[in-house]
Amino acid sequence: MKTLVSLLALAGSFALSTATGEIAYTNFIRQFQTPSNVVWDASASVDVSGTKPSDLAINPGGARFELWTVSNSPLASYLLDTAYVGTYVPVAHVTIRSEDPYPTILRTRADRPFFVDIEVSGMLSGASDPVASKSVKLLRHVQSYGVGGTGIDLDRTQATLLSQAIINTNGTQTLSYALTSVPGADRSKVRGEERFSVFSLEDNRTSPTGVNYTVPETQIASQFIQIWPVADGSISGIADGETIRYALPQITISMNDLYPSSSTYLQIYRGNQVLGTTGTLLPWSKIHNDSLPLTKVEVLEQGYDSFFDGDGRWTMELLTSTPFGVTRLDYVTFDLDRTLDANGAFVTIE
Repeated sequence: MKTLVSLLALAGSFALSTATGEIAYTNFIRQFQTPSNVVWDASASVDVSGTKPSDLAINPGGARFELWTVSNSPLASYLLDTAYVGTYVPVAHVTIRSEDPYPTILRTRADRPFFVDIEVSGMLSGASDPVASKSVKLLRHVQSYGVGGTGIDLDRTQATLLSQAIINTNGTQTLSYALTSVPGADRSKVRGEERFSVFSLEDNRTSPTGVNYTVPETQIASQFIQIWPVADGSISGIADGETIRYALPQITISMNDLYPSSSTYLQIYRGNQVLGTTGTLLPWSKIHNDSLPLTKVEVLEQGYDSFFDGDGRWTMELLTSTPFGVTRLDYVTFDLDRTLDANGAFVTIE
């Protein structure tokens, strides 16, 4: 028989639309027959939502469907979700939620929480029901991308199994994580991913025609979230506590690990530094809309003196705005004295 594949069900919480900016995504579904393991790319250019019949008939061993997306920048493919169709196997959905609304590849920052919703339905409980129909297994894997890593061409078979649990009741449960468990010595700088997968148990059965099937543990739902590091940065060209006379110098802005959806800028205000102050924007900013963090050094040339409307003490701040709020990366407080003093003496001759 054939079955309808629901793209919405496969997608979980992902909205598979073309992202704004220069990043474009192409989505497709891949079908795996069980137990023959015949592979078929069932659909190309999958829309945001909809249903379609599977291209191959579903035999008594069932079939697994994988939802993939391919980005054009960088060129990389990502497995977004899986679903398994079988006679007795329960239905499961994994939905991961974070504070970042990015619509395609779910992500968050190393210092932010995330939540995982596990929904299971169709589970049986009768004494004569097959074992595979009565419970499923939840696995949590973590994997680091390494220093400066991006996850492109990652060997996910090397992920670390962090925990596993048996679920034997229908319904939805939510798991909350204050911080990621991706490994790394500096917890603010870890980069990697966490994957939550639901597997059916091994299934032994006989088809209506008398054929015996043994289906191993099969992934029936999965979703992952990428973890990106906390940004840091610095302002150089003016030393903290320095007194500047006449022209303001060239400023060098160093930025490390800017979040994939962020706006970084310089502001100034009178007086000593006070976190949370809203100041005057200088004529420099860095808009970063991408799927990967950014490390970069840029320069603010001389000629921005007119933004300082008087002498005295000033503070300059380097700020970055992300889906998680505004973070100060660096600041410098200095004194500005552009007053010209003329010293002279008047002499009279009588």
